[in-house]
Amino acid sequence: MAKTQWVSHLLNRGADDDRWAVSSAPVTRGQLRSAVAEFEERFRNQGIGEGSSVLLRMTPSFTYVQALLALWSRGAQVVLVDFRLKPAEYAPLVQQVRPQYLVAAADAGGPVAGFRQESDFTVQQLPDGRPAVDGIRLVQFSSGSSGRPKVIGRSADSVLAEIDRHAALPGIPGADDRMMLLNSVMHNMGLVSGVLHALASGATLIIPPTLRPAEVVRFMAATGTSAVYGTPVHYDLLSRVADPPQLPALRLAVSGGERVPQETYENFRARFGLPISPVYGLTEIGLIAGDLSGTSVPPQLGLPVPGAEVKVVDEELYVRMDRSPYLYGEHTDRYTDGWLRSFDRVRQDPATGVLSMLGRADSLAVIGGLKVDLTEVENVLLTHDRVTEAVVTHHEVIEAFVGADPAVTADELTVWCRERLSPVKIPKRFHITRLLPRNSMGKLIRDRALMHGRVLSESPSRAQEDR
Repeated sequence: MAKTQWVSHLLNRGADDDRWAVSSAPVTRGQLRSAVAEFEERFRNQGIGEGSSVLLRMTPSFTYVQALLALWSRGAQVVLVDFRLKPAEYAPLVQQVRPQYLVAAADAGGPVAGFRQESDFTVQQLPDGRPAVDGIRLVQFSSGSSGRPKVIGRSADSVLAEIDRHAALPGIPGADDRMMLLNSVMHNMGLVSGVLHALASGATLIIPPTLRPAEVVRFMAATGTSAVYGTPVHYDLLSRVADPPQLPALRLAVSGGERVPQETYENFRARFGLPISPVYGLTEIGLIAGDLSGTSVPPQLGLPVPGAEVKVVDEELYVRMDRSPYLYGEHTDRYTDGWLRSFDRVRQDPATGVLSMLGRADSLAVIGGLKVDLTEVENVLLTHDRVTEAVVTHHEVIEAFVGADPAVTADELTVWCRERLSPVKIPKRFHITRLLPRNSMGKLIRDRALMHGRVLSESPSRAQEDR
């Protein structure tokens, strides 16, 4: 497929009057194609074309999606940067990738109230920008939950291959489905699993104008939503909505990004009569495994999807890739001889092939010659009925950052852990706050230094040490 035809391959499906998406108002496929053509001409006049590198930083909107498709149609390499990043987070990323152009909304860099139909943007040529990496069309950053984000580059063939893997997953939304997307369109699950899969399959994309849970559920009812995509945080909030309206069309709830807590799974099923179906993937390659049948329960992830080749070595998942996904020669230790090391610890059932999540390989700490899985400590803390979140780190000593009821104390959690863990596994320090900080993807931050800076500055009096 030619370098720019891959976007036409997605855009030209369906009739002009077919409904493409709905938010505050509907958008037809004809309107989508017209907007993309208009923006493509605008970018051509700005000098953007094959081999250009462009950083896209806009608030979530249909304009964002249309601009992205137009840039790809011009043959550009597009770097996606979350509009919510603070200047201190944003500036190093720009310096790292050094784009030639910046496409940004006038209000990027600040809070936004929900998803918008349209968003004005400007195009700026930047000094000393470097051209696109050959063959790379999509550049994203890892979630950065455990350190500095990695720069990940994907070709058009990689993105199209992921779309094909979605199409091969039994139960995936199709042309007759109305598919609500709660994930951010700036990250891989929202962009590929949501926007691009819906575009390719003919499903109608539903994006709520606000993420207030009660209004989301009402919007699901009003639009006849048959499938919803989100993260565990979304499903936890939805399960708390009192007296939700009937949702007779809803057949599927899909979650990715991190393991679904058992309590969230059970509460959502009790509220809506529907299990949460897992999908699993990596920013480096996209969708790897999933089960939309409703039979997989946490921590199960389902089978590897057709087209994904995996192996499990010492309870760690490796994924076959034809090239390193990391740009600029970084992270060479993560890709060897055609295999990407995921650092995710999994178990694969020898009889069924189903993958189950065990935790992170890099959550292991060696203390006094003994290996301690910090995920195990987190899971023990999460069994406390007044603890909602937990991140456990290790640097000289084990520390626990805990989201909990304000009345919970470090002494209480120490006793709780002593009753359930061997002494070597008990955290020496507890930092307790109502809510733990999350990154732009909604994942808990796991970097110790970042957690110290945020949790202790917000509630210094709650930081206590077990002596």
